[in-house]
Amino acid sequence: MTDYARAIPVLASLDLDQSKNFYTEKLGFAAERYGDYLIVKRDDMELHFWLTDDRIHPENTSCYIRGGQVPALYEEYSKAGIGMDPIGGERISDFVVRPWNMKEFYVWDCHGNLLKFGCAPEEI
Repeated sequence: MTDYARAIPVLASLDLDQSKNFYTEKLGFAAERYGDYLIVKRDDMELHFWLTDDRIHPENTSCYIRGGQVPALYEEYSKAGIGMDPIGGERISDFVVRPWNMKEFYVWDCHGNLLKFGCAPEEI
């Protein structure tokens, strides 16, 4: 079996404990903290976080997560109590087909990082 290289997003966090709580309690990830660094994992998804005190970093960062699990994740996350705060706190979008023919939903975490989840409509 080939061990392919893979990309792992490294996102910014204003408070690693808040990030850890959001990803474990709302999104079902397991988390490990190493000082000023946090790693969260769920299935084949893995995200890393570094600590910053500048909001500009998480509020201008995103990553894309693609695969057949996305519809089930939307169902789970839409029931997880993720807020609908229009000012910039945690929130979730609708699950819709975008003009580029990907069915997507977005989750903004507690610090503004944007997680884009998507799949081709025929993958559903």
